[in-house]
Amino acid sequence: MEIYGRHHASRLMLGTALYPSPAIMAEAVRISGAELVTVSLRRESAGAKAGQGFWDLIRDLGVQVLPNTAGCHTVKDAVTTAQMGREIFDTTLVKLEVIGEADTLQPDLFGLVEAARILVAEGFEVLPYTTEDLVAAERLVEAGCRVLMPWGAPIGSARGLNNRYGLRSLRAHFPEVTLIVDAGLGVPSHAAEAMELGFDGVLLNTAIAKAGDPVAMARAFALAVAAGRLGFEAGALEPRDMAAPSTPVLGKALLA
Repeated sequence: MEIYGRHHASRLMLGTALYPSPAIMAEAVRISGAELVTVSLRRESAGAKAGQGFWDLIRDLGVQVLPNTAGCHTVKDAVTTAQMGREIFDTTLVKLEVIGEADTLQPDLFGLVEAARILVAEGFEVLPYTTEDLVAAERLVEAGCRVLMPWGAPIGSARGLNNRYGLRSLRAHFPEVTLIVDAGLGVPSHAAEAMELGFDGVLLNTAIAKAGDPVAMARAFALAVAAGRLGFEAGALEPRDMAAPSTPVLGKALLA
């Protein structure tokens, strides 16, 4: 999986919130093989260095940090939070969220595009949390985003891929853009399905962190992502309406 010129062996990305304990979070990240994890800036403070213990734990995992503007509802808040992330974590990568609706946590696509333009101009490498809307995707790419992160379903809903047609269309329209399904996946089969559609990766948090056994679930998702990608690369059969015999009938003897 390529993200702004960086190549990652794992196509699974993890969030770091909601786990029962920091130790369980750390073990889940290790067992998943994820090389990139998101960190909400709410965990850190640029001035007081609050949350330093958490940051030290992430550093010890040897993974790349992706600061996240989670919880931002305005362009100004998102841009300011991204700037904090660059200062604290010494990275130009940012997962950009501008939330527009409180119940579904649906992105504000207008604000998202505006914030992306500002941040790209400042040298950020932006991974925008968006929907499967093709027009918004085009605007984000025009703004300089080389990675898009469309949702599968509302954050934490565990509903899987709500709009398979939209996601498939997005993949077809942007074959050269890195596409990562973010939000709404609940079980490993959801992740496998996203990969079978040709997506480059998935980002998970709630489905693993809130599982009965987060470590086991992290391994299950890692296997599902790998299997789904392999299935896509192998070339899956297209669905059809009529039966197709798996045993050839030509050349078979006929009994009178």
